[in-house]
Amino acid sequence: MIKKDIRALSQDQLIDLFTTIEEPVFRAKQVYDWLWSKGVIDFNQMSNLSKKVREYLENNFVINAVQIHELQISSDKTIKCAMRLHDNYVVESVLIPHRLRMTACISSQVGCSLSCTFCATGKLKRMRNLNADEIFDQVVLIKNTAAEKYKAPLTNIVYMGMGEPLLNYKEVLSSVDKITSPTGLGMAAKRITVSTAGVAKMISKLGDDEVRFNLALSLHAANDEKRNHIMPINETNSLDNLAQALQHFTEKTGSRPTFEYIAFKDFNDSIKDAQELVNYCKKVKSKVNIIEYNSIDGSDFIQTSKERLLAFTQHLEKNGVICNVRHSRGKDIDAACGQLANKNKLISPELK
Repeated sequence: MIKKDIRALSQDQLIDLFTTIEEPVFRAKQVYDWLWSKGVIDFNQMSNLSKKVREYLENNFVINAVQIHELQISSDKTIKCAMRLHDNYVVESVLIPHRLRMTACISSQVGCSLSCTFCATGKLKRMRNLNADEIFDQVVLIKNTAAEKYKAPLTNIVYMGMGEPLLNYKEVLSSVDKITSPTGLGMAAKRITVSTAGVAKMISKLGDDEVRFNLALSLHAANDEKRNHIMPINETNSLDNLAQALQHFTEKTGSRPTFEYIAFKDFNDSIKDAQELVNYCKKVKSKVNIIEYNSIDGSDFIQTSKERLLAFTQHLEKNGVICNVRHSRGKDIDAACGQLANKNKLISPELK
């Protein structure tokens, strides 16, 4: 008999299950609480259930729990975790400590299908989407790591790891629901940021669904020709289409998106590039995070100079664009933005 994944069941489906086996309905709430609020991954640890109920669950269901396969700590205290899934695929998640916050950077897919030229993850084949419970598990494991290593609570979550979140829309939103629900982890939605390479149709859907979390767009060029060159997704999701989708998102949610912009030397770091970004920001109420480029194998791009970066940001600020420069963390363990690629793992994404 193939056992079912119990975390694929809603609370109403759990109620139906316990009604069917003639157990009190409150058992459903107890099990749901163990799974999503307490993050328990073993039926035998559900101590307020009878032995009979625990045996029934053990015989008929599984909890496909994610486990930390390997952990690396950077010189700047960033921690990268290779997360082993139940089918032996591996994704990477990162804990980014800061004086004021503890941030979990989590993955939404095994690999990625977008092939952005500057990103190590984009060089991997997309094997499958993650389920909501697998995304949830990453948060719980990073949360526990923050408590164990730094005696600090997890404060923020960014969907900026491996994969394109909006190409796994249903499971990503379901995971956010579990993370923010009072019957889950109870985190505030405004502490969560979902980052996309730019899927216009799904950005509009986020607006229609009136999501409460923050949205970030990996922009990296405010010029279609340049963006096509580094991000093939732009060929079917042009800057104009993205602007329309983002305008719709803002109107529906009242939230201002953030543009992520990696400054590459002699590619998108000139004053002309800065002015194109200024013009684009006039179309969409937004703010800009300038991100340091982190080199990867097989890429011709290099990080821009401090002088050019300063001139670029000053031009933005002079023209009324809110911008911040984000310095990379965890570069020495390949944990920084764009570097997640399952290097040197005993279990690779290609193994089943």
